[in-house]
Amino acid sequence: MKYHEDFFKQFVQFINTADETLAQQLVSPEAKFYVPGQSEPLRGPNGYLTIIGMMRSGFSDIQWTLEEMVSEEDKAAIWFTMRGTHDGTFYGIPPTGKSIKVQAMNFYRLAHNQIIEEYGQPDLLALLQQIGAVPKF
Repeated sequence: MKYHEDFFKQFVQFINTADETLAQQLVSPEAKFYVPGQSEPLRGPNGYLTIIGMMRSGFSDIQWTLEEMVSEEDKAAIWFTMRGTHDGTFYGIPPTGKSIKVQAMNFYRLAHNQIIEEYGQPDLLALLQQIGAVPKF
């Protein structure tokens, strides 16, 4: 759907800039974000900005690229590539200066031209391997 393509182009701009105005525009105040390692979902625009802030604290230059999207009605599945430099502490691992290139598969639900739900599935194992925190198999 053209609507979803345009919406998620703006969404990528939001996650790559952490623009608070775009957060308010694209994310419902009632939105729930399910993040690996978190027992409770984060909520609303500020919850999503928290997710971005967590990633930027470990990778200040992190950027997401939308690789592929499948959407139908109020749902979208998006394959992203995340790229950045490990220049801050991430999950307790001090900065290594190593570059990462990690895949993520996220699932979204939309209502009234806003995200109301996201299940984020980044490849944390690959990320931790790339920064040397976990051995490669």
